[in-house]
Amino acid sequence: MGELVAAAQIRAEVLLGRTAELSRAARAAQKVRSLSSALRTTTVGIIAELKRASPSRGAINLSLSAFEQARAYERGGAVGISVLTEPSRFGGSNDDLVTVCAAVDIPILKKDFHVEPVQLLEARAVGSSAALVIARAVPPRRLAELLQVGGEIGLEILVEVRDAVELELALSLGADLIGVNNRDLETLAVDLSTTDRVIPLVPRSCVAVAESGIATRADVERAAAKGADAVLVGAALSVSSEPEAAVRSLTGVARAADARQN
Repeated sequence: MGELVAAAQIRAEVLLGRTAELSRAARAAQKVRSLSSALRTTTVGIIAELKRASPSRGAINLSLSAFEQARAYERGGAVGISVLTEPSRFGGSNDDLVTVCAAVDIPILKKDFHVEPVQLLEARAVGSSAALVIARAVPPRRLAELLQVGGEIGLEILVEVRDAVELELALSLGADLIGVNNRDLETLAVDLSTTDRVIPLVPRSCVAVAESGIATRADVERAAAKGADAVLVGAALSVSSEPEAAVRSLTGVARAADARQN
């Protein structure tokens, strides 16, 4: 992960010269639908991800049409779409996100290594409803700053954690949209028991999203049983030749209202 964070820092520094411009654009951007509100339903929400490649799998679907993929996801019942914009290892771009925003009416999550406030200004300016921030990718003081900036510009922050310590930090800083990543970003290994351990610790007042390694309805049911409000599904949908049907096969799983006691 260190290499990707360093690359993100370089990209962010390039943006610093446009801070004033992006700040104006972010504050003037059209109002967007809330991702967290869209995920507060009686069934487990599906955040369908547009992912062209990844460090763990290499090329996934480099030639997919962002417009058609997003439309298929929406028709299949996704309540939100995640767009990977990281360019070096995931093959993403802001162009994909802008295309997806024009294609659908559901909330859009910008998924990248966001390490500087100026990146959040850019995310809001290009139409994002929310942006991912990985807790372990930034110091606690920077995480607090990113949450504050997100609140100021109307951009929800999905704070990604891997364990109880990171969750406690995120909650102490006011995060209320929590992603629990089953993938270890250092080894790239996936362990679905991460969701089993951490999701039950997320307060009911927050939205809890299970991420990575989710491909089947059984995986969604497992996350639901631990109290997940939503799941983020990437490669399994991006590689599918029938993305609409693939999303639909995951929808309709009832949430376990009492799985999270706190």
